[in-house]
Amino acid sequence: MVTNLDHADELAAPLDLLLTSSAVGIGRRMLPNNSWSRLAVQLARRPGVVGGRVSSLGQELVDIARGRSQRAPAKADKRFADPAWQGNPLLKRSMQAYLAAGDTAEQLLTDAHLDWRDDEWMRFVVDNVLEGLSPSNNPLLNPLGWKALIDTGGLSAVRGLRHFAGDMASAPRVPAMVEANAFTLGENVAATKGSVVLRTEVFELIQYAPQTDKVRTIPLLMVPPVINKYYVMDIAPGRSMIEYFLSQGQQVFAISWRNPTAAQRDWGFDTYGQAIVDAMDAVERITGCERTHLQASCSGGILAAMTAAHLTEIGQDHRLASLTLMVTVLDQSHAGFAAAAIDEETAKMAIAVSARKGYLDGRALAEVFAWLRPTDLVWRYWVNNYLQGRAPAAFDVLFWNADTTRMAAALHRDMVMLGVHNALTVPNSVRMLGTPVDLSRITVDSYVVAGLTDHISPWQACYRSARLLGSKDLRFVLSTSGHIAALVNPPGNPKAAFRIGPTDQADPGAWVDAAPQQSGSWWPDFTLWLADRSGPQKDAPATLGTAELPPLQPAPGKYVLAH
Repeated sequence: MVTNLDHADELAAPLDLLLTSSAVGIGRRMLPNNSWSRLAVQLARRPGVVGGRVSSLGQELVDIARGRSQRAPAKADKRFADPAWQGNPLLKRSMQAYLAAGDTAEQLLTDAHLDWRDDEWMRFVVDNVLEGLSPSNNPLLNPLGWKALIDTGGLSAVRGLRHFAGDMASAPRVPAMVEANAFTLGENVAATKGSVVLRTEVFELIQYAPQTDKVRTIPLLMVPPVINKYYVMDIAPGRSMIEYFLSQGQQVFAISWRNPTAAQRDWGFDTYGQAIVDAMDAVERITGCERTHLQASCSGGILAAMTAAHLTEIGQDHRLASLTLMVTVLDQSHAGFAAAAIDEETAKMAIAVSARKGYLDGRALAEVFAWLRPTDLVWRYWVNNYLQGRAPAAFDVLFWNADTTRMAAALHRDMVMLGVHNALTVPNSVRMLGTPVDLSRITVDSYVVAGLTDHISPWQACYRSARLLGSKDLRFVLSTSGHIAALVNPPGNPKAAFRIGPTDQADPGAWVDAAPQQSGSWWPDFTLWLADRSGPQKDAPATLGTAELPPLQPAPGKYVLAH
């Protein structure tokens, strides 16, 4: 596996790949195509290099068989952490032979000097094949499986087979990362107190109860992704972004999207853009404030940015107090395997599949997410669930990740074509609510967050995306975390750190070299930034909603419960 962060955006997979692969199947990415042929041709032109690599591998395999090899797994490689991989001669040799062969395959791929598209495609194939062939996945070799078998008198094998049968019976057909009943919404996840104050056909608007005597005048409206449920922003007490913002005196509202079915197949960009405008209308009526901070993440960030461009176009940008985009890619250019893999034909095929169903199934999307990080999200649980026969540990973020939603066919079409044509980088080439989208006309103060190790929204692409905005006051924050950990980033984590600064350099690499790293979470910086733009404090409201928009139901509401 490649771990060089300098190439992180070449190895990540933004939204268009996820949405097309979810429709046509991730397996299609593994089938031979022209990239395979070009790899073979390039290697055939370098017989000396190939011969040298094969000869070196052969010599090392001889050394391994004789017990003379010093090859060892990387310290970060947890697959071979059990002492038996070092103490048992057979296991040690199988591990060393696998590592040697894997290194040779990676070296040959580099030696081929493919263009970046072919290199991306073949690297995805090679990485997945190598991960699958690891001896740690073999039930006859992995010592953890044998130990569990002895410790349980064979029950681990029975439980493992039961887990395997249950997982393979329905999509996404990968090992379960968390048990379906591990958490309860409203109790230990999505537990911050609040009320649904507006319910439309498309969304519920949740107003959260203030946690301070005084609150800031200008409220915050949070827009979640459209391919997951909103409560990643309210994941658990003590780790909830919403809870933290409330504790800092911010008025907080959040959208909870309805989980669409085939009946909502026609919901597209305009449907969701209008929903954001409708939510802003309600927030303004409830708070009596004419301005709103708009914060959005991932696919929700794409919609929020387009809606902000629409409001600017119609002369209503004064309603925006600020725009915050978290792990959001607006510029898909050269954004890793997605850019290498997506073409018009594949996109049309994916769109046709979701059009027939009326939606994109979120379980298919979960399968794609898993195979993008097979070591962590597939084979780790293969060993735990099947070989050891254990239940996966209860982890709230993975529970949220498994709580999938559908995407309406029209929105799937719009998102895929937006990515294929990279339309947001070309002013006026896509429309929102009847007006052309030009991100450079968005001048409101902006705060953009990315994750250094994000495999979904590569940080370099997020940086390029930030530079598309016309904001004169733009703050870019790079968290030393992945896609979700960049968001679920509460203060108190000693390992957390971030870089911060304006997007004044064209090259993301030059920016990261110049921006000093700070310890801790970016949440305190954001709340201070937000407070400076939120007006004076006032008494916290005694009740939620208004006479016109009364509380309908306690948070987390009804829509989030739909499967």
